[in-house]
Amino acid sequence: MARQFGVSQTPIRAALIRLEAEGLVVKKHNTGYNVAPQLSGSRFRDIYEFRLLIEPAAAAAAALLATPSEVAALAELAEEMSALADTDTEANYSKFALMDGEFHARIAEAGRNTVICEALERLYTHMHLFRLRYHAAVAMDAVKEHDAIMRAIREGDGAAAQVAMQAHIAASRDRMQPYFNAT
Repeated sequence: MARQFGVSQTPIRAALIRLEAEGLVVKKHNTGYNVAPQLSGSRFRDIYEFRLLIEPAAAAAAALLATPSEVAALAELAEEMSALADTDTEANYSKFALMDGEFHARIAEAGRNTVICEALERLYTHMHLFRLRYHAAVAMDAVKEHDAIMRAIREGDGAAAQVAMQAHIAASRDRMQPYFNAT
Protein backbone atom coordinates (compact mmCIF):
# COMPACT_ATOMS: atom_id res chain seq x y z
CA MET A 1 0.00 0.00 0.00
CA ALA A 2 2.83 2.39 0.83
CA ARG A 3 4.26 1.95 -2.65
CA GLN A 4 0.83 2.28 -4.26
CA PHE A 5 0.17 5.60 -2.50
CA GLY A 6 3.75 6.83 -2.73
CA VAL A 7 4.22 7.26 1.02
CA SER A 8 6.34 5.63 3.70
CA GLN A 9 5.04 2.70 5.72
CA THR A 10 4.62 4.83 8.86
CA PRO A 11 1.37 6.64 7.87
CA ILE A 12 -0.05 3.41 6.42
CA ARG A 13 0.71 1.56 9.66
CA ALA A 14 -0.80 4.40 11.73
CA ALA A 15 -3.96 4.40 9.60
CA LEU A 16 -4.35 0.62 9.90
CA ILE A 17 -3.88 0.78 13.67
CA ARG A 18 -6.59 3.44 13.89
CA LEU A 19 -8.92 1.44 11.63
CA GLU A 20 -8.31 -1.61 13.82
CA ALA A 21 -9.13 0.41 16.95
CA GLU A 22 -12.38 1.50 15.28
CA GLY A 23 -13.21 -2.14 14.49
CA LEU A 24 -13.13 -1.58 10.73
CA VAL A 25 -10.21 -3.91 10.01
CA VAL A 26 -8.95 -7.05 11.73
CA LYS A 27 -5.25 -7.86 12.07
CA LYS A 28 -4.37 -11.43 11.07
CA HIS A 29 -1.14 -12.87 12.46
CA ASN A 30 1.52 -13.13 9.73
CA THR A 31 -0.88 -12.12 6.94
CA GLY A 32 -1.71 -8.46 7.54
CA TYR A 33 -5.11 -6.80 7.79
CA ASN A 34 -8.54 -7.75 6.48
CA VAL A 35 -11.75 -5.76 6.35
CA ALA A 36 -13.87 -6.52 9.43
CA PRO A 37 -17.03 -8.55 8.88
CA GLN A 38 -20.25 -6.69 8.16
CA LEU A 39 -22.58 -5.78 10.98
CA SER A 40 -24.38 -8.94 12.15
CA GLY A 41 -27.98 -9.09 13.32
CA SER A 42 -26.90 -9.63 16.91
CA ARG A 43 -24.41 -6.74 16.77
CA PHE A 44 -27.14 -4.55 15.24
CA ARG A 45 -29.48 -5.35 18.16
CA ASP A 46 -26.70 -4.65 20.67
CA ILE A 47 -25.93 -1.29 19.06
CA TYR A 48 -29.55 -0.20 19.16
CA GLU A 49 -29.98 -1.39 22.74
CA PHE A 50 -26.98 0.77 23.66
CA ARG A 51 -28.27 3.74 21.68
CA LEU A 52 -31.67 3.48 23.40
CA LEU A 53 -29.92 3.68 26.77
CA ILE A 54 -27.46 6.48 25.98
CA GLU A 55 -28.85 8.84 23.37
CA PRO A 56 -32.12 9.75 25.14
CA ALA A 57 -30.07 10.74 28.21
CA ALA A 58 -27.74 12.79 25.99
CA ALA A 59 -30.75 14.56 24.43
CA ALA A 60 -32.20 15.34 27.86
CA ALA A 61 -28.86 16.81 28.97
CA ALA A 62 -28.58 18.80 25.72
CA ALA A 63 -32.02 20.32 26.28
CA LEU A 64 -30.85 21.60 29.65
CA LEU A 65 -27.24 22.53 28.84
CA ALA A 66 -27.05 23.57 25.18
CA THR A 67 -26.03 27.15 24.53
CA PRO A 68 -28.15 29.31 22.22
CA SER A 69 -25.45 29.03 19.54
CA GLU A 70 -25.46 25.23 19.82
CA VAL A 71 -29.25 25.16 19.51
CA ALA A 72 -29.05 27.46 16.46
CA ALA A 73 -26.38 25.28 14.83
CA LEU A 74 -28.46 22.15 15.48
CA ALA A 75 -31.54 23.82 14.01
CA GLU A 76 -29.58 24.88 10.92
CA LEU A 77 -28.26 21.34 10.46
CA ALA A 78 -31.79 19.92 10.84
CA GLU A 79 -33.05 22.36 8.16
CA GLU A 80 -30.27 21.33 5.76
CA MET A 81 -31.16 17.69 6.32
CA SER A 82 -34.82 18.43 5.64
CA ALA A 83 -33.92 20.04 2.30
CA LEU A 84 -31.84 17.00 1.33
CA ALA A 85 -34.60 14.59 2.33
CA ASP A 86 -36.94 16.20 -0.21
CA THR A 87 -34.80 14.87 -3.08
CA ASP A 88 -34.55 11.11 -3.31
CA THR A 89 -31.13 10.69 -4.89
CA GLU A 90 -28.30 8.45 -3.76
CA ALA A 91 -25.85 11.37 -3.57
CA ASN A 92 -28.20 13.41 -1.40
CA TYR A 93 -28.93 10.46 0.86
CA SER A 94 -25.19 9.95 1.33
CA LYS A 95 -24.92 13.58 2.48
CA PHE A 96 -28.02 13.13 4.63
CA ALA A 97 -26.49 10.07 6.34
CA LEU A 98 -23.32 12.01 7.16
CA MET A 99 -25.34 14.92 8.51
CA ASP A 100 -27.50 12.55 10.56
CA GLY A 101 -24.42 11.26 12.35
CA GLU A 102 -23.30 14.86 12.91
CA PHE A 103 -26.74 15.80 14.26
CA HIS A 104 -26.61 13.04 16.86
CA ALA A 105 -22.98 13.83 17.73
CA ARG A 106 -23.76 17.53 18.25
CA ILE A 107 -26.63 16.66 20.57
CA ALA A 108 -24.27 14.48 22.62
CA GLU A 109 -21.66 17.28 22.67
CA ALA A 110 -24.26 19.77 23.86
CA GLY A 111 -24.98 17.39 26.75
CA ARG A 112 -21.41 17.93 28.00
CA ASN A 113 -20.57 14.26 28.70
CA THR A 114 -17.26 13.35 27.03
CA VAL A 115 -17.64 9.62 27.73
CA ILE A 116 -20.96 9.54 25.89
CA CYS A 117 -19.44 11.55 23.02
CA GLU A 118 -16.49 9.17 22.68
CA ALA A 119 -18.66 6.05 22.83
CA LEU A 120 -21.08 7.39 20.23
CA GLU A 121 -18.29 8.53 17.92
CA ARG A 122 -16.99 4.98 17.65
CA LEU A 123 -20.48 3.58 17.30
CA TYR A 124 -21.44 6.03 14.54
CA THR A 125 -18.58 4.82 12.38
CA HIS A 126 -20.27 1.43 12.16
CA MET A 127 -23.77 2.85 11.83
CA HIS A 128 -22.72 5.29 9.10
CA LEU A 129 -21.27 2.51 6.97
CA PHE A 130 -24.56 0.67 7.23
CA ARG A 131 -26.70 3.79 6.68
CA LEU A 132 -24.94 4.49 3.40
CA ARG A 133 -26.26 1.20 2.06
CA TYR A 134 -29.80 1.76 3.26
CA HIS A 135 -32.57 3.24 1.14
CA ALA A 136 -33.10 6.99 1.09
CA ALA A 137 -36.87 6.70 1.68
CA VAL A 138 -36.29 6.72 5.45
CA ALA A 139 -34.97 10.29 5.36
CA MET A 140 -38.36 12.04 5.58
CA ASP A 141 -39.37 9.99 8.63
CA ALA A 142 -36.06 10.82 10.30
CA VAL A 143 -36.56 14.53 9.56
CA LYS A 144 -39.94 14.50 11.32
CA GLU A 145 -38.39 12.74 14.30
CA HIS A 146 -35.49 15.22 14.36
CA ASP A 147 -38.04 18.06 14.39
CA ALA A 148 -39.58 16.67 17.59
CA ILE A 149 -36.13 16.39 19.19
CA MET A 150 -35.24 19.94 18.13
CA ARG A 151 -38.51 21.34 19.45
CA ALA A 152 -37.82 19.83 22.89
CA ILE A 153 -34.20 21.04 22.94
CA ARG A 154 -35.24 24.54 21.82
CA GLU A 155 -37.79 24.65 24.65
CA GLY A 156 -35.24 23.37 27.18
CA ASP A 157 -37.52 20.41 27.97
CA GLY A 158 -35.21 17.57 29.00
CA ALA A 159 -38.00 15.03 29.53
CA ALA A 160 -39.54 15.72 26.11
CA ALA A 161 -36.10 15.57 24.44
CA GLN A 162 -35.47 12.21 26.09
CA VAL A 163 -38.83 10.81 24.93
CA ALA A 164 -38.39 12.20 21.39
CA MET A 165 -34.89 10.74 21.06
CA GLN A 166 -36.04 7.38 22.40
CA ALA A 167 -38.88 7.31 19.86
CA HIS A 168 -36.45 8.28 17.07
CA ILE A 169 -33.89 5.59 17.93
CA ALA A 170 -36.63 2.94 18.23
CA ALA A 171 -38.12 3.98 14.87
CA SER A 172 -34.67 3.93 13.26
CA ARG A 173 -34.10 0.43 14.61
CA ASP A 174 -37.47 -0.70 13.28
CA ARG A 175 -36.74 0.77 9.83
CA MET A 176 -33.38 -1.00 9.58
CA GLN A 177 -34.35 -4.31 11.22
CA PRO A 178 -35.85 -5.86 8.04
CA TYR A 179 -32.40 -5.78 6.43
CA PHE A 180 -31.10 -8.04 9.19
CA ASN A 181 -34.14 -10.32 9.06
CA ALA A 182 -33.40 -10.93 5.36
CA THR A 183 -29.74 -11.86 5.89
